[in-house]
Amino acid sequence: MRMTSQEFLDWEAKRITLLAMSGAGKTTLANKLPKAKWFHYSGDYRIGTKYLEEPILDNIKRQAMSVPFLRQLLLSDSIHISNKITVDNLAPVSSFLGKLGNAAQDGLSLHEFKRRQKLHHHAEVAAMKDVPEFIEKAKDIYGYNHFINDAGGSVCELDSAEVLETLAKHTLIIYIKIPTALEQTIIERAKTDPKPLYYREAFLDEKLSEFMHLYNYSSSEVIPPDDFVTWVFPELFKSRIPRYQAIADQYGYTIDANDVATVKNEHDFIRLVANALSAQSL
Repeated sequence: MRMTSQEFLDWEAKRITLLAMSGAGKTTLANKLPKAKWFHYSGDYRIGTKYLEEPILDNIKRQAMSVPFLRQLLLSDSIHISNKITVDNLAPVSSFLGKLGNAAQDGLSLHEFKRRQKLHHHAEVAAMKDVPEFIEKAKDIYGYNHFINDAGGSVCELDSAEVLETLAKHTLIIYIKIPTALEQTIIERAKTDPKPLYYREAFLDEKLSEFMHLYNYSSSEVIPPDDFVTWVFPELFKSRIPRYQAIADQYGYTIDANDVATVKNEHDFIRLVANALSAQSL
């Protein structure tokens, strides 16, 4: 969706998709918009509560069945297992994705890891395709005029023109670009707390082969899971930057993460977006 700065300011029903790398401040920015006026749609929440709900629960139950005490309670229907995913707690989604590597260190085999990656890919595509429906629901059921889509950090990895065209047709796409000076800070932060991530299969195959050759691993099943995640994150980070920028160039607009950090309220947010539209329409 393309528009002038003034058209955006006059837009009575603002609908925005925020795209960004992890650590750029996307969710923090979305939370600056009052929930009384803006419908907040979280792609990751939709993934966890709709499209991966059953696989996530199956994974939890599988782990519980390995504990004799819990196994007996589950088999006798004495206990019930459910997940409590919230917009602010997406840990069940992350734990389902898991990490590749040594099973003794809670790693996954390459086959199982790729299976879960594919499930996540399909789920994220579906969650983004749901955006138009939720825009209508937000208006029809709850009376919201404004809509903010906090898209997942791996949207740029989906290689789905249909997803991007759907988002561009129904929302204004805003990409939060991380300044070069902040890139290393985010990379170092990720290294101290390595989290499960989604990778394009071609990227995973290339980087896994490179990692195994570099550290002389004969099999992915002996790799310490955190070691691979820590090593590959800077590579993933660098690979996503041009992908996000290409999306913004074709479908939307770019704002700087430093400017995002100065936003205190809805007024600041609207002015920031309007200024970006004005500057990039020249």
